[in-house]
Amino acid sequence: MIPAAAGAAFVVVFGLFVVVTVVLLALVVRFTFQRATASRARWMATDEGEEEDSGLTALVFAGGGTRGATQIGMLQVLTEHGFVPDRVYGSSVGAINGVAFAGDPTRDGVERMTEVWLGLNRETVYPQGRLHGPWLYLQQRDSVYPNSGLRTIIEDGVPFERLEEAAVPVEVVATSLADGRERWFTYGPVAEAVLASMAIPAIFPPVEIDGEQFIDGAVVNNVPIRRAIDAGATRVVVLLCGTPTYQPVLPKRPVEAMLNALLISVHARFARDLAQLPPGVEVVVCSGHEGATRDFDDFSTTEELIAQGRAEATEVVRRYGLGRPVPADPPVPASGPVGDGADWEVAPGAAPIAVPSIDADPPPVTQPDPGT
Repeated sequence: MIPAAAGAAFVVVFGLFVVVTVVLLALVVRFTFQRATASRARWMATDEGEEEDSGLTALVFAGGGTRGATQIGMLQVLTEHGFVPDRVYGSSVGAINGVAFAGDPTRDGVERMTEVWLGLNRETVYPQGRLHGPWLYLQQRDSVYPNSGLRTIIEDGVPFERLEEAAVPVEVVATSLADGRERWFTYGPVAEAVLASMAIPAIFPPVEIDGEQFIDGAVVNNVPIRRAIDAGATRVVVLLCGTPTYQPVLPKRPVEAMLNALLISVHARFARDLAQLPPGVEVVVCSGHEGATRDFDDFSTTEELIAQGRAEATEVVRRYGLGRPVPADPPVPASGPVGDGADWEVAPGAAPIAVPSIDADPPPVTQPDPGT
């Protein structure tokens, strides 16, 4: 009886072993087939120029006063190539451009921004009272100009009222007068946040938000790439209003010496952030040019600045790729004059390569991933 029982038990155990082995083999085969299929799909996508999404893509708008018109030309080219970021960050004039773009990141949206910029002049942005002159800089007052003109431009030009209503998540930076640190606005009224970020010291009054006074974000962070990187961006596209580096001019007046010191400090922060990029982060820089404007309230070169922005962004897209051309209505021709963004074929999803400026010696702004 014992040998018979042992034999029966062996048959049962062996049968279970065979069943489990067959099931495991089937699962292994299925898993291997699925992995092979997924790998083939990724290979085919890469072969067609479609790379995997390796992280967030951020669009950073730098400050630069009236030179902010340069960013409009850059946006024209980027939207013509179907570029839409995952996040938008802005400082100073980059705050209003960034917020407006985040509300409608399309060619039509940029066209409306273009119309607004072309309509700006000294009187609309810097309204003057009956008494005006250099002596106003010496009066006991918080600013030479009110920000009422800026408020009207923001309220008329931005298609939403609160930051959290933007089509693309957007953040703007301002400088706190309580502790001198940067403050980031991610929600709340658009007008107040943008006015705070654009409150040029002495030119526009500080803006009070929740009991705290704020001035221009460019004072502490004119090109906020670090904010984007800390939020998880692995690809950062920067729209500068001028050149990446600042070459001070020998000052002839005390006020020029003070301005030189401020601009040196602003550019030093950007250079430091570029030199300290984490591994695996790519930065693409579209830069402007010097010499187009004559004064902080000069809007006579807006069209020239927009054209410069188009030329810069067109060359960056041509060289490195930031999207795929989007057919216009009527269709954009397959070829055209340099600068219209229509005569190059750009691979969809092509990863941009870090480039500081086509007119400057390219410093290393990309830290390669040690694992690649």
